[in-house]
Amino acid sequence: MTDLLARDAIALAGETSRAILGIAGSPGAGKSTLVEELLERVRAAKGADWVAHVPMDGFHLADAQLDRIGARGRKGAPDTFDALGYAHLLERLRLEADEPVYVPGFDRTLEQPLAAALVVMPSARLVVTEGNYLLLDDPHWARARRAMDAVWFVASEETMRVERLVARHVQFGKSPHEARAWVATTDQRNADLVAGTVGRADRVIVNGAGGWGLG
Repeated sequence: MTDLLARDAIALAGETSRAILGIAGSPGAGKSTLVEELLERVRAAKGADWVAHVPMDGFHLADAQLDRIGARGRKGAPDTFDALGYAHLLERLRLEADEPVYVPGFDRTLEQPLAAALVVMPSARLVVTEGNYLLLDDPHWARARRAMDAVWFVASEETMRVERLVARHVQFGKSPHEARAWVATTDQRNADLVAGTVGRADRVIVNGAGGWGLG
């Protein structure tokens, strides 16, 4: 399945100078795993510099800004990202294909964005970006969506999704109790919001026990 998806991702570039593919889905659905597999296959087919990765997580507001607006306890909600900055970056990637474009990354150990941690080189014909809110019905997020050629939505069985998410939080420092409490409150609100956007996706990809499938 991922070989087919990689071929379809490559085809998005067509005759354009650069295409942008978005991968959306709820927290823990498997977006990053799918992106990693796509990048591996596209690089094998087209070369390492033909594709670039721009995670939406690089546009998390830093904790200092979350404290300023009183949103630290909702970290990960749509308004705790610089959505307009993300939209501007995607637009820039479409328009400025002749120069390196530095983009922020995200350190999961620090739980903080990192300025200019990644770069999109002029050789990149395809940019893959992933995040929860790519299909959200909000002006800033909608502007980001318009900069993408297609958005694929990753869906997952709910119990599996929650367990993966709890394990991720534990891996990066939360106790099991803290992780489950965060997933049941903050993450679940965000997941419910994202699930309502699936109808706007160009394709639904199911992350199931047997591997990837089409929804």
